[in-house]
Amino acid sequence: MSLLTPEPGLVFWMLIAFGVVLFVLIKFALPTILSSVEKRADWIDESLQAAREAREELANVKKAGEEMMAATREQQAAMMRETEKLREKLIKQAREDARQEAEKVITAAREQIGAEKEEALRQIRDEVAEISLELSGKILREKLSTGQEQTRLIERLLDEIDLSKS
Repeated sequence: MSLLTPEPGLVFWMLIAFGVVLFVLIKFALPTILSSVEKRADWIDESLQAAREAREELANVKKAGEEMMAATREQQAAMMRETEKLREKLIKQAREDARQEAEKVITAAREQIGAEKEEALRQIRDEVAEISLELSGKILREKLSTGQEQTRLIERLLDEIDLSKS
């Protein structure tokens, strides 16, 4: 049992050796260990702070991306509205131009028809005048004495002229 119960002298020297080792550890090793632990804790804190900042920056980038997408969608919608307005304006302008062109064509056709009508009337007048002159000449040549003979002659000559002109 002597191994299990140490003697007081042995305990004394063990306490002195332990105290010296403890003093050396506290004096020289403990500051180095504590410094390493503090550096490690600072590094961990910095890493956590960097991770938080990265997370915040990622959230900001995501928010900015969503805002840009919303702005882009709004621009696209505005461009579509503007394009639709322009399309409607162009269609309206094309219809107006077509209407004006149709009016010009109709006016020109009416003028042409009027001119052709005037020409036809002029030709008819010329023919009527010519026929009248022919009838007058023939009537005068015949020197008809009675009104009844003149009427028959005029009717016969009109029939001849109508047949020859047709």
